[in-house]
Amino acid sequence: MASSGVLKLVSMILIVCMAVMGAPKAAKAAITCSDVVSHLIPCLSYVQNGGTPAAACCSGVKTLYGQAQTSTDRQDVCKCIKSAVNGMPYTGYNLNLAAGLPAKCGLHLPYNISPSTDCNKVQ
Repeated sequence: MASSGVLKLVSMILIVCMAVMGAPKAAKAAITCSDVVSHLIPCLSYVQNGGTPAAACCSGVKTLYGQAQTSTDRQDVCKCIKSAVNGMPYTGYNLNLAAGLPAKCGLHLPYNISPSTDCNKVQ
């Protein structure tokens, strides 16, 4: 039971990570799936329960946003997220919280965060 809840939360958090894939930036080192997960773990409580994201959550989201420097970085992050979310159950409630996380952390993105995003089209 707790394991299933954690998997749902990790899935939602990883979807939020898709937020880092839209802002064009200068070239930088590649981001690993491990990086993605470690930056977003502090967001689990928010995606599960709502309320206000913890400072560590927003810090992780902003750090990941800043690290996704190229289209390739953002596509790799997207693919990592899609791989982690594939086959994981999640609710509309959790998805809405995850989708709204960037705004809650002060990031304004010009696109929607969704599990149906085509990673190959991410710029």
